[in-house]
Amino acid sequence: MARPKTITDQGVLDAAIAIMQERGPDALTFAAVGKTVGLSPATLVQRFGTKQTMIRAALSQLWDKLDALTAHADTVCADSPEGAVALLMQLSVSAPEIEDYVQGLSLLREDMRDPVLRRRGAAWGKTLAAALGRRLTRDPDRQNRLGRLMAAQWQGAQLWWAFERDTAPAEDIENDLRAFCDLIADRPG
Repeated sequence: MARPKTITDQGVLDAAIAIMQERGPDALTFAAVGKTVGLSPATLVQRFGTKQTMIRAALSQLWDKLDALTAHADTVCADSPEGAVALLMQLSVSAPEIEDYVQGLSLLREDMRDPVLRRRGAAWGKTLAAALGRRLTRDPDRQNRLGRLMAAQWQGAQLWWAFERDTAPAEDIENDLRAFCDLIADRPG
């Protein structure tokens, strides 16, 4: 009879996420996770096979959470440019420490390396662009493009904040998003 799991896969993946967020993906090892959760590295190898499989499972959980947050924001934010700004602000970290932001970029690196995670990111980007585009214009031919441009503006605003750090991140990002909406409102269509 198999021994019951004392630490669930969910618990292991939560520990893996915490290690990657605190110290980066390169610090994630079966030994580090095992020490955190009280399991042997061999047990973790039996469960996940490879470090990359464990990383993929952990980051897939983060994508699941982001998908759920995006879907929720899409249902509660107004169908207007102001609603597009509100949607993105719900997805923004309100006051990240710069080291947390940098570690987030290192996780993004892992998403880009792994073909399964890369597809998750691309699918989320299309969903986000559609949600934003519906709020920015009624012209179906322009919705996807404007939504994608606003998503790019949001990502860029986060990067510029990380370099400059002159104001609180939420304030800086929201100001950039409002400026973007003001600029596209001047365009016909």
